[in-house]
Amino acid sequence: MKILVIIPAYNEEDSIEEVVNKLKITQSEVDYIIINDCSTDNTVKICKNNSFNYINLPVNLGIGGGVQTGYRYAVENDYDIAIQMDGDGQHDPEGIDRLIKPIIEDGFDLVIGSRFITNDGFQSSVMRRTGIRFLKWLIKICCGVKINDTTSGFRASSKELTKHFSLEYAQDYPEPEAIIAAVLNGYRVCEVPVIMHERQGGESSINAFKSIYYMAKVSLAIFIYRIGSFKNVRERKL
Repeated sequence: MKILVIIPAYNEEDSIEEVVNKLKITQSEVDYIIINDCSTDNTVKICKNNSFNYINLPVNLGIGGGVQTGYRYAVENDYDIAIQMDGDGQHDPEGIDRLIKPIIEDGFDLVIGSRFITNDGFQSSVMRRTGIRFLKWLIKICCGVKINDTTSGFRASSKELTKHFSLEYAQDYPEPEAIIAAVLNGYRVCEVPVIMHERQGGESSINAFKSIYYMAKVSLAIFIYRIGSFKNVRERKL
């Protein structure tokens, strides 16, 4: 099977080289593409000097736009599985085998790497864990699926779902919205345990001051998506 690892990168000069080199060593049979989202540091220079595979976006699209670019690349190049993996060193490429197994063996469409199943490795801050638990409850209420690590950016998607995401994908903070979008469009979603690490460098796009805004925006988006799905079902019945 053709497998692509999508690595969105914005100012990841401290970690991108080690991330890609470790990926090459531990997963030599998979392909990868770095989506450089208009980094202002030396990320592009490092990619050029190391002859890494990368796409250099002409404007900053944010995490959603960057990942969607990767999905479009996967569709255009006929990949069977697309894997999202952060460029900051939090995600261990050794966990890729766990991500793809439910897709290959059991027909799942979205497999999320969760740090909260075995509670090994880096567990994030108390504030973020509180927000993640809230989103876990909200997604369970809205679409009936229990996902412990709703904001995990370490995930794999089937060929069919990758095509869907290449056409429709949330732009700002897409991970929780992608879960409910997948479920409500009839795709199968599950979780597998993975070990995550603290980021090797750079800064998260979601700081303490943005956390409240993030929670409000994502929660509203989930509600709107859920209401929209009810409307679509009713229209089809009529």
